[in-house]
Amino acid sequence: MAEKPKPRSGGAPVGRRAMLGMLGAGTAGLAAAPYLQRGWENFLAAASEVDATGLTGLLPNPGGFRYYSVVGSVPHKNESNYELTVGGLVQKPKTYTLADLRAMPQTRVVHDVVCTDGWRVEKTPFDGVKLADILDDAGVRSPGAAIRFTCFDGAYTESLTLEQARRSDVLVALNMQDKPISHDHGGPVRLYVAPMYFYKSAKWLSGISVTDKVVPGYWEERGYAVDGWLDGADRHSA
Repeated sequence: MAEKPKPRSGGAPVGRRAMLGMLGAGTAGLAAAPYLQRGWENFLAAASEVDATGLTGLLPNPGGFRYYSVVGSVPHKNESNYELTVGGLVQKPKTYTLADLRAMPQTRVVHDVVCTDGWRVEKTPFDGVKLADILDDAGVRSPGAAIRFTCFDGAYTESLTLEQARRSDVLVALNMQDKPISHDHGGPVRLYVAPMYFYKSAKWLSGISVTDKVVPGYWEERGYAVDGWLDGADRHSA
């Protein structure tokens, strides 16, 4: 999935729209054939895992989602080897397996997924554990004010303020579109931040650390905005 943002002053950040337009003409007919669409999506998923350039994220995908990784290859995790660690400024550092996360109360959030490249997948359901519940389980201690997320691709990071992280529409997500989140979509566990652009929803989530201030994420270290609010998002709800 494309999660590489590029901001502009006023309104949504600008992504790779020019390249999408150049590459779109030859694949416009894919939407008319569902079996071709599935094959194309599988091709993009496989190609993106070995593409360190990010160019596969520019290719059109009639299913809506795009594939993107900031590294050439991402290891696969499953029930036998997945762990989510919670640490930093907490009273009780925690390590969660997939079974642990599935046993916790689950919350469903249905919201449009919006990428900075301009594509949107409307009314996408995500299910998982509210990030607030995980933070409460570990116990945030002073002077905790923000959260830093790390991923098992070994490179991608993200951040939220503590206030943002405690929203009811911010999940440690296990399911997307009523299915377990696949590896290609950042599974088995990813972050989902419904009111922000999709680059804030870090894929392949492996670590949650409470910090005393916001630590800019992977793209934010390269000049992008720390806050990725969608246009019209209620920044103070829940």
